[in-house]
Amino acid sequence: MKKFDVAIAGGGVIGGAIALELSLAGKRVGVFDRQQPGQEASWASAGILSPAPESPAMIAMVPLGKMSLSLYPEFVAQVEEISGMSTGFRSKGTLEALFSGDAKAELSTIIALHHGLGLKAEPLRAADARELEPALSEDMEAAVLRPDECSVDNRALTSAVLEAARRSGAEIFAENGVKAIWREGRRCAGLILQNEKVEATWTIIAAGCFSAAIEGVAAYAPLRPAKGQMVALRTDDVEIDRVLWGEHIYLVPRNDGRILAGATVEYAGFDKRTTAGGIEKILSAAIELAPGLANARIEETWAGLRPDTPDHLPILGPTDMDGLLMATGHFRSGILLTPITARLISEWITEQRVSVDWDRFSPLRFQAEKMEATKKMPV
Repeated sequence: MKKFDVAIAGGGVIGGAIALELSLAGKRVGVFDRQQPGQEASWASAGILSPAPESPAMIAMVPLGKMSLSLYPEFVAQVEEISGMSTGFRSKGTLEALFSGDAKAELSTIIALHHGLGLKAEPLRAADARELEPALSEDMEAAVLRPDECSVDNRALTSAVLEAARRSGAEIFAENGVKAIWREGRRCAGLILQNEKVEATWTIIAAGCFSAAIEGVAAYAPLRPAKGQMVALRTDDVEIDRVLWGEHIYLVPRNDGRILAGATVEYAGFDKRTTAGGIEKILSAAIELAPGLANARIEETWAGLRPDTPDHLPILGPTDMDGLLMATGHFRSGILLTPITARLISEWITEQRVSVDWDRFSPLRFQAEKMEATKKMPV
């Protein structure tokens, strides 16, 4: 029987980063993935590092996102040094283009919201925005510059994180899917794989949208997959330096010259097929934002499955079962939240305390909400 200080279900970038952090802290760590690690949401992401909320529901996550973004330069430097691999980190900022006829009022609202949340945001006239990013459409009315935001090549980052974890002593087991958590009374004793048990003092569930399929986990992680289709473009005629946002699109430049465009949000179960309608929607919005992309070559299309929760917030921290922790449900912010997730989980295991309040993201919140709803039901 394999025995570890920490057993992690899920070998994506978050599972790998937790393994790296804990291995560096002297823990013996095993990571178990149902396929080759790093091939799910971590691979399919766009790699945008933005703590700005995409909806009112996600405002509660802003402080966590800000903290994680501040950790990124140190995190990337450590990963690249240990792994010997590049992560494609770019600290160029983000430019959000506004097209509405009432762009002035919209601009004021966005700036006020960001400043109220402690996020840097600068209003730009359309001409000034096009001076920074000439590829932007002439139809743009105004823009917002978010100078602190960054991006990373998520595929390169994931590979580097997993390699750094290996070099730091973590053992990573591919094609070792987790069937269930190993219960002993009110304690989690490890993981149950297809043909064996893995004993661990601490067990961490970091399997993205597949977490809920692990027997014993669904009550803590009621997840559903949110499909996102993406397109990679290449052109010699359009240069984009920063991440560009439009109303229905984002464009992410890569160091290798590609421009990523995405992404849809679809609730279609575990279907990862790309569709004509999804790709058409992305391409039309991309060309509207940067018209020169009309002549770009399509290099790749793909879809990934984000782990979404009922409140669209991540699931982080201990459960009511001794030794069992959750690090999943990051929805559209998994790459952004990787450093802070790894740090908080490591702090809890090594010190039984955390440096950032994470109660809002507790795995126990869903059970509490269910009990409250039951109380309100008519007798």
